[in-house]
Amino acid sequence: MLTILGIETSCDETAASIVRGDANLVQGEILSNVVHSQIDDHAAFGGVVPEIAARAHVEKLDGIIQRALSDADCSWDDIDAIAATTGPGLVGGLIVGVMTGKAIAYAQNKPFLPINHLEGHALTARLTDGIKFPYLLLLVSGGHTQIVLVRSLGDYERWASTIDDALGEAFDKTAKLLGLAYPGGPAVEQHAIKGDAKRFSLPRPLKGEDRLDFSFSGLKTALRRQATELGPLKEHDIDDLCASFQLAVTESLKDRVSRSLSRYRNEFTDDQPTLVVAGGVAANKAIRTMLEATCAEQGFSFLAPPIALCTDNAAMIAWAGLEQLAAGAQSDMDAIPRPRWPLDSDSAPIIGSGKKGAKA
Repeated sequence: MLTILGIETSCDETAASIVRGDANLVQGEILSNVVHSQIDDHAAFGGVVPEIAARAHVEKLDGIIQRALSDADCSWDDIDAIAATTGPGLVGGLIVGVMTGKAIAYAQNKPFLPINHLEGHALTARLTDGIKFPYLLLLVSGGHTQIVLVRSLGDYERWASTIDDALGEAFDKTAKLLGLAYPGGPAVEQHAIKGDAKRFSLPRPLKGEDRLDFSFSGLKTALRRQATELGPLKEHDIDDLCASFQLAVTESLKDRVSRSLSRYRNEFTDDQPTLVVAGGVAANKAIRTMLEATCAEQGFSFLAPPIALCTDNAAMIAWAGLEQLAAGAQSDMDAIPRPRWPLDSDSAPIIGSGKKGAKA
């Protein structure tokens, strides 16, 4: 059995977790999973402020690690290695997590394992459901929108990425434009429930194109133009704009995902292929319902880990570390934070990709 402490500080969640599993990696057990959200710290700014996020990590991380040990009823003697998110993400936060992880590893004479945040998402379904390789991953979050083929540990192929905004970022910017609360995703979804999704005709970016990439910047611009034409917005206008935006997003996603599932069918002969979804946007009920239906239409299983493990957390980082340690990974005290760290270094950069899209 291996027991790993995971540390996550890549954005605006300060998190620590202890995960245990055996070398056969059938499935893992989460002994503790502590997450401190910084939403209140950033709400007034309508988005994450890197300096504020880094300062909060410094203030909170030590106590959160101690709580993770306490909740797991573990001492340092029980821990086999320290795993910390080393990228991609906001560099200030990454520095806090990496330096804390290295300090603990040095003091306790444990291996230090640098973890790619995206690999944590990619492997979460193995922690929760023991899914076998290969499978297809749809990652939809505030910083990333990707479709990734997960062949095996360390073997990933990016099939699609956003060429501009990540989907979660598009939700947040839409909410800010309409004067809604931060974080924007849940706010837009709540207003969409009450709205008329057919009132406004908004574009479905890249729908019908053979390429599998995503784009949401044009959709966001079209919504801004529509809101400006309306003048002062009434409550029902906001509801209808949110509903129209969410429908456009959902139909665009369906087209992109359907084409990816078809490609997988053409390249693999799995009896029961699986689409795994991760990232905070996976909590959106309309999007989740669409994904479940699309998978059923094409004979795919649909798997979404619990919401707490779809958003940023340290359990996925601990599990990725456990898989790496079981596969023979060695301690790497020379690892440095990497604001940009693609899962598949062989893929060509996406031309036109924006700042956040370029992370992946």
